[in-house]
Amino acid sequence: MERVAQTFTGLLSCGQRFRTQQIDIQMNASNSAEAPQAGEGEASDENEARGNWTGQFDFLLSCIGYAVGLGNVWRFPYLCYKNGGGAFLIPYLIMLGVAALPLFYMEVAFGQFGNLGPVTIWKACPLLKGTGWAMVSISALVSIYYNVIIAWALFYLFASFNSKVPWADCNNYWNDFHCRDLSVNTTNATHNVPGNLRAGFNPNPEACSQDLKTNCTQYQTPSEQYFERVMLGYTSLNGAIKKMSDPIGRPQWHVTLCLLLAWIIIYACLLKGVKTSGKVVYFTATFPYLVLVILLIRGATLEGAKEGIIFYLKPDFSLLLTSEIWSAAAVQIFYSLGVAFGCLTTMSSYNKFRNNCYKDALIVAGINSGTSIFAGFAIFSVIGFMAHKTGLPVAEVTKSGPGLAFVAYPEGLAAMPIAPLWSVLFFIMILTLGVDSQFAMVETVLTACMDEWPWLQENFTKQAIFKSVVCLVMFLLGIPMCCPGGIYYFSMLNDYCAYYNLFVVALVEMLGISYLYGIKNFLNDIQMMLGFRPGPYWIACWLGITPALILFIAIFSLVKYQSPSYNSEPFTIWGEAMCWLMMVGSVLFIPCCGIYEVWRRGGLTAALKETPDWGPPVEAFWLESDKYREKLKQMNTPAKDGVTAGVENQVASTVDVSQ
Repeated sequence: MERVAQTFTGLLSCGQRFRTQQIDIQMNASNSAEAPQAGEGEASDENEARGNWTGQFDFLLSCIGYAVGLGNVWRFPYLCYKNGGGAFLIPYLIMLGVAALPLFYMEVAFGQFGNLGPVTIWKACPLLKGTGWAMVSISALVSIYYNVIIAWALFYLFASFNSKVPWADCNNYWNDFHCRDLSVNTTNATHNVPGNLRAGFNPNPEACSQDLKTNCTQYQTPSEQYFERVMLGYTSLNGAIKKMSDPIGRPQWHVTLCLLLAWIIIYACLLKGVKTSGKVVYFTATFPYLVLVILLIRGATLEGAKEGIIFYLKPDFSLLLTSEIWSAAAVQIFYSLGVAFGCLTTMSSYNKFRNNCYKDALIVAGINSGTSIFAGFAIFSVIGFMAHKTGLPVAEVTKSGPGLAFVAYPEGLAAMPIAPLWSVLFFIMILTLGVDSQFAMVETVLTACMDEWPWLQENFTKQAIFKSVVCLVMFLLGIPMCCPGGIYYFSMLNDYCAYYNLFVVALVEMLGISYLYGIKNFLNDIQMMLGFRPGPYWIACWLGITPALILFIAIFSLVKYQSPSYNSEPFTIWGEAMCWLMMVGSVLFIPCCGIYEVWRRGGLTAALKETPDWGPPVEAFWLESDKYREKLKQMNTPAKDGVTAGVENQVASTVDVSQ
C-alpha cells in the first residue's frame, strides 16, 4: 500500500509539473497570438484592465521629467551657495544615498509589483490605506498651485514674443520712481534716476540699506515691478501693496486665461492616460537639457560669469559641522526626487512585471542630482553677469524660488543681446519642467480614484468625463491665486501643503512596508519580480537608517519652524491656521482610514493581513511563488484576468489524468 501511495504521489507531482508547463505554453502562445506588431499600441498591454507604458523608455523619461522639476533650477543652486558652495555636495550626496534613494526604490518596486495606485496598493496591508489617501491629498493640493506656476510661465512666454522684453527698462506705464534700471549708471540727484523716464520727482533718491532706513527709497528692478504690478497685481500702479487682511480682489484676466490654458494642456495630455503622457515626455523631459546647455554656453561667454560660478561652488567646509547644512541637504533631495507624493507608485504601477525598476531608480536619482548641479552653472553664470553689469555683489542679485525664475533670471536675460530669444527659450524650459511634474501629480489623483472605483474607467467616455471634472475643479480652486492678493494663497500652498505632513507620510509608508507588510515578504516580492533580492545595504536602510533620518528631518524642521510670511508681510492668524490645517488634514487620513478598516474587517488582525487578491497583476506569475500559488488554491472567486479559473480547471483535469 505504501508503494502504491508513493507511486500515486509521484504521478500527481508529475501531473502538477506537466500542468504548470502546459499553462506556461498556453499563455506564451496566447501572448504571442495577441502580441501586437509595432505601432498596434494597447493590444500589447500585459495588464489589459489598466494598461501599461507603450514604449521602452516611457516610464524612465516620465520619472526623470517628474523628479527633475522647477526645484532643480530655482532652489538647489540657491541652497548650494547659501550652505557652503561645493561643500554642500557632500551632505547632499550622502542624504541621496541613505534617505531619498532607498525610499524611491521602495516606492517604484512596491507599485510595480502590485500594479495599483497609491490607495489600492494597500491591499498589502489594509490598515494603512489612509497613507495612500494622504499622498493623493498632498498631490492634489500641490497640483492646484503648481499649475499656477505653469500659467505664469505661459504669460511670460507670450510676453517674450516681442522686439524687446517688457521688463527691460523702467520706461513703462507701470513703473514709478521706485524702479531703478541697474544696468544704467545712477545718480544721487533729487529728481528722476536715469533709466526711469516716468519716475517723476523723488525727494529721497538715496537707496535704502541695512545702515540707511529713513529718508531713502527702496528701489526695485524693472523685472521685479513687472512681476508684482503687471502679472500678480500684488502691488498696484500707485505703489499700494496688498496685505493678507485686505480683500483678495478680482481675478486678473490675463493670468486666469493662462491658467485655463495650462489646465487644457494637462487634460489633453492625460486624456488617454499613460498612452498619451508617455509620448509627450519624450519632448518635455529632454528639451530642458537642450536649453540648459544653450544657456550655459551663452552664459559662460558673458562678462562676470566666472565670478558667479566661483561664488556658486566656492566651498566652506566649516559649515559641515553645523546641523543646518545636513537638514537643508536632506530636505532638498527628499523633495527633489518626489518621494511620498504617491506619484512614483502611480507611474511604476503601469510598468510590466519584469521591468528592471532597480536600474531605473538608480538612473533617475543620478540624472536628477546631476541636473541640479549642472543647472547651477547655467544659473550662476548669468547671475555673475548681472552682478558685473550692476556693480552689486553676487549675493544681492541672487534669489530663490519664483523670485529667481520670474525676477532675477529674466533681469539677466533682458541685459543680453537678442533678449527675447533667450527669454523664449528660458520660459519654454520652465514650462516643460513644470508640465512633467504636473502630469505625474494629476495622474496620481486620477489613478487613485479609478482604481478605487473601477466604474470610472469602464469606457473612454466615462474616463474623459471624470478627468474633465477633476481638471475643472482644480482650475476653479486655482482662480483665487490669480487675484491681486492671491500670492498669499500661493505662498501658503507652496510652503505648507507638502511639508511636515510629507515626512510623516513617508515615515509611515516605509515602516508599514518594512514591519507590517513585512520586509521578508517585500524582499521575496522583489526577487519574484526582478530575479534577485536587494542586498544588505537596502535592507539596513529600509529597516532603520532611512526612517531615522526622516524622523530627524521632521523634528529638526519643526524645531526651526517660523510663522509664515510673504515679502516680510506676516500671515494673518487664520492664514497660519490654514497652513496647519492643510498639513494636519492630510495626515488625518492615516488614523481615520485605519480605524475604518479595523471596523470594516472585524478586527485589527484582519486589517493587518493582506487581502486574498493581493499579488502580481497577471496571476500566471503567481505560479512562480509558493506563497501566491497557495493563495490561488484558497481563492474561491474568479481571478481578475480569468487566469485563476483556467488554472483551477486544469488542476482538476490534471489530477484526474494522474489518477
